Amino acid sequence: MIQRIEWQAIPRTVGKKSEVKSFRKKGYIPVEVYGKGRENAHAYIYWKLLADRPKGMFLIDLKIEGEKEPRVCILKDIQYNYLGDQPIHIDLYEVTFGVELDVDVPVELVGKPKGLEVGGVLEQHLHTITIRTVPRKIPDRIEVDVSDLDVGDVLHVRDITPPEGVRIMENPDEVIAVVIEPEVTEVTEEEEATEETTE
Repeated sequence: MIQRIEWQAIPRTVGKKSEVKSFRKKGYIPVEVYGKGRENAHAYIYWKLLADRPKGMFLIDLKIEGEKEPRVCILKDIQYNYLGDQPIHIDLYEVTFGVELDVDVPVELVGKPKGLEVGGVLEQHLHTITIRTVPRKIPDRIEVDVSDLDVGDVLHVRDITPPEGVRIMENPDEVIAVVIEPEVTEVTEEEEATEETTE
């Protein structure tokens, strides 16, 4: 079941760069809230709310000061500064309960592939997967068991069994993970000759 958390927010005045600058100095991040058939909202949240967010997918009860009801949202995007270490803007998508939406959820590989025991290397090609479901049934992550993968085995999207009420929207032939053969270093005749000379 997807986790649901609460964020307190302060209304933001659109177009006032001085206000944004002032709030950023105090540790607040500008937030844009949008949704299908919904009026956009503009707000600020304190940076620690974002830093303390749960792993995986979660629903947010966004309580904007002055509004009677919270807006139920999902985290859609985080924009960072040029160094990539400070969030400078957040996009939230306001959901409607009972109405399906497409959302990207993390893919978590579980188990130890048996191919690792003979020197194979596990490569994960797909780290998120697009699903379609109603908000209450959004999983916080999609777990994929890779313990049966041997060297050369490939796990595709079609191999996943989604939770009840969830449809996977990715290409079924998309590769999620593969166990590749260990790299073998080939020694050329020239290198062998050099080694013999050195000895």
